[in-house]
Amino acid sequence: MAAPLSYQLRVDGLACPFCAYGIEKKLNAIEGVERVETNIKDGAVIVIMQDGFTLDEATARKAVKEAGFSLRKLEPAQSVPNAGPR
Repeated sequence: MAAPLSYQLRVDGLACPFCAYGIEKKLNAIEGVERVETNIKDGAVIVIMQDGFTLDEATARKAVKEAGFSLRKLEPAQSVPNAGPR
């Protein structure tokens, strides 16, 4: 079985846990998103997709914009963080 697809988003303006919550809420609403993890310090968001789903830049950009931020870059993530309790 292939590893789930994951993407790293670079987001401008990600500065606090409330910001992270807003972005996570919008991205989690996208069909096929399994999990979203944010790194406030780096302004990075990792989106892990369910098997068979992908994330395109237009969809990610729309979700980030609706949360009040700007998507600077979307790229495949190098590795998927371990799933665990949050």
